[in-house]
Amino acid sequence: MPAQPRHIELLAPARDAQVALDAINHGADAVYMGPAHHGARAAAGNSLDDIARVCDHAHRYCARVYATVNTLVMDSELRDVERLVHGLYRAGVDALIVQDMALLRLDLPPIALHASTQCDLRTPSKARFLEAVGFSQLVMARELTLDEIAAIRAVTTVPLEAFVHGALCVSYSGRCALSQVCKGRSANRGACAQMCRLPYDLVDDSGRRIVTGKHLLSLRDLNLSDRLEPLLEAGVSSLKIEGRLKDSSYVKNVVAYYRQALDAIIAAHPDRYARASLGHSDYTFTPCLERSFNRSFTHYFLDERRPADGTPMAQLDTPKSMGQPVGRVATASHRVLTLDRPHDIVNGDGLSFMSPDGTFTGVRVNRVEGTRLILRDEVAIAPGTTVYRTADKAFDDLLARPSATRTIALDATLAVAGNRLMLTLEDERGNRVTHSIDAPDLQPARTSQAERQQQTLARLGDTIYRLRNASVLPEYFIPASMLTALRRETLELLDRAQRLTLDRPRRLPEDRTIAYPATTLTPADNVANHLAEQFYRDHGVTTIAPALETHTPASDVPDGTILMHTRYCIRRQLGACLRGPHADRLPAHLYLVTGNTRLALHFDCPHCETHITL
Repeated sequence: MPAQPRHIELLAPARDAQVALDAINHGADAVYMGPAHHGARAAAGNSLDDIARVCDHAHRYCARVYATVNTLVMDSELRDVERLVHGLYRAGVDALIVQDMALLRLDLPPIALHASTQCDLRTPSKARFLEAVGFSQLVMARELTLDEIAAIRAVTTVPLEAFVHGALCVSYSGRCALSQVCKGRSANRGACAQMCRLPYDLVDDSGRRIVTGKHLLSLRDLNLSDRLEPLLEAGVSSLKIEGRLKDSSYVKNVVAYYRQALDAIIAAHPDRYARASLGHSDYTFTPCLERSFNRSFTHYFLDERRPADGTPMAQLDTPKSMGQPVGRVATASHRVLTLDRPHDIVNGDGLSFMSPDGTFTGVRVNRVEGTRLILRDEVAIAPGTTVYRTADKAFDDLLARPSATRTIALDATLAVAGNRLMLTLEDERGNRVTHSIDAPDLQPARTSQAERQQQTLARLGDTIYRLRNASVLPEYFIPASMLTALRRETLELLDRAQRLTLDRPRRLPEDRTIAYPATTLTPADNVANHLAEQFYRDHGVTTIAPALETHTPASDVPDGTILMHTRYCIRRQLGACLRGPHADRLPAHLYLVTGNTRLALHFDCPHCETHITL
């Protein structure tokens, strides 16, 4: 028997209910959003009423809503989290994305659990364990190669989720304590101070500055839009967009772009892949990833575990948006620029460029006169300099308005039985309802009524439906008011059928006999409460060092504690890999300095990774 096509999910971020609704309307198969607390983005919490509203809308398209309850939980908060989860379940949430294993020891409803990327899933053994203890979807580390993903797929059966677009944490998620130790703000508690986006000096043992004021830990944004098919072939089923602090315009554009790309792949391989939700989105704009916030793009480690020396993964010049390249400077004089190619820049656009002093500078366009751009301020810019559009007024204006309509296709069949007029509606979700009304006085028509009846049935503008096919009664004259009432009442039954037949996923059982892949846990394994500790001991762990979040001041952190663990290598970024031919371009011992903070870099060359300590 041939295998069923694998369902492919496009998963979008939502900082609030409106962004979530926009994501669904623009084609997302699922959204992830934070509740009022414990959602890993303190600035993106949502009420249960708002989450319920999103669930109701999403479920009409068979789309899903995942709640991020993925921060560390302190002992004093366990019961609050338990009550929160019950509220989320009643609101209609389909699954929780969690990091803290204490949730597997709470008294929860039978809601499905997804393992957050903060669970640091990088190996087949870790993936096998997480599936065995009851996680029904596994969010893999962003750093994995296609081969590493395929190796995880080979030992698991539940869907695998991978990031495909958006901001990158320079550290393995869940294994960065820089913000906690240096600023008292825990990334694992939703309050990251984003120390990776700061400018740093690179210095040697003597304090000599080798690089000054560069954003040495600030990665480019991930963009795997041209690698979707290899990801699916490697075993990924859920493709995740990062950005739970992003606005609607960003989410609309990125979701629409990936929706169209995925639909093309699914259409080309219908025997292998199927879409995870239903409905078709029509857009008022042409999606373009470069026209939304981006720090320029990278494939990160997807294609190779040890990229070539000098492979650009970081954006050293600025942590802000690079936007869209629009050309190079042909001429520049005071407040007037001309570019070397045609452009669609308009009054009010924002431009950015690298100024001669090495800073990334922005300026507003006051007006456009033919090929001349009249700037608001005088700037110093040399001919040949690349110019980027970082504020796109025309595009932003388009996205500020309703910009997509998502509809469910349905077929309609009219029939007469005795003195009753019947309408059967069957939609692409598999729902089928029949409703009838009294119609004792139907008269034969003198001319065909097919077109008029089809037009009346197709008037679905205030619903989520679109008429695909209609079988009508051209031989009968049916008053428009009668047919309109029948259509409205039958659609209400169709909506009710969707709600009644909705099947939410349920939590998988926990295999309590499986052993965790290690017997010792370090502070980076983020055990912050007694229930998480008990969970790991139930699975064979004997030694557990508590999470750094249980140490309040930085002075409590043991010397040599790794505060960041990353695959990204500053030496490789600067063309001085210790295993390459140009290792002597940089001294062996290097430090990052920002303000009064000095961080030591330790290069684990056998594993091609970097550790950062105080």
